[in-house]
Amino acid sequence: MSSENLLAPIKSFLKCETPQAWIDEAVKKENLPIILIDHLICELKAAQSAMFLIRKYAVDKESANTLLAWLEPFERLIYKREGDWRELPAKNKLSKAVIPKSDSKYGQELIDKMVVLIKEELHHFYQVLEIMDEYGIEYCSITPCRYAKGMLRNVKTFEPDAMVDKLIVGAYIEARSCERFAKLAPHVDKRLGDFYISLLRSEARHYQDYLTLAEEISGQDISERVKFFGEKEAELISSPDNDFKFHSGLPV
Repeated sequence: MSSENLLAPIKSFLKCETPQAWIDEAVKKENLPIILIDHLICELKAAQSAMFLIRKYAVDKESANTLLAWLEPFERLIYKREGDWRELPAKNKLSKAVIPKSDSKYGQELIDKMVVLIKEELHHFYQVLEIMDEYGIEYCSITPCRYAKGMLRNVKTFEPDAMVDKLIVGAYIEARSCERFAKLAPHVDKRLGDFYISLLRSEARHYQDYLTLAEEISGQDISERVKFFGEKEAELISSPDNDFKFHSGLPV
């Protein structure tokens, strides 16, 4: 499937395009470190969010602990600066099958989709570290941008609506990431451009997986909630933003 075909459903799902002013800012040489470091953190956060959904809604305590152990070396590297990033590919596997909670309504499909997503996000995390190493960019702590928090503050507080909302938010974050990689790819060097293009397929699938799960778990029409979050997302992307990051709004 060509990039254009991949991106067509994403473009119709998102309520606005990334502003040209953001692209102009993102391709400045001095902004490459912030783009790559923020991208790195986004990959870890995406894995953490997917893991939270499985642990909260679909597995028993023992399985939840197994999942946490899987993520631990990646989190340790970021939060404690411990471990060698070159050893991460060997750690990106589940040591045993994750068993759904016997009383879980969401069960195996949520687990299967999210486990694949986590594996891919952690693989991308490693790939970003590889690129940072090649470009001589050191990891440093940065503040999170307003984007994810701005989306999540609109999530309902009761179930199963809260879960459905989180899945819709997940779909928007993945779709926007996909759109931004496609926007950046033609304006960066070949190494980085090829990497961004290589991410489009999985990001596009992640957005679909989140949306499919939201529809199935809700069991009713979710188009109003999808539209609501689409408008919130577009507002965050197109309104002025003092903080330049991978998912930030219009640069001030």
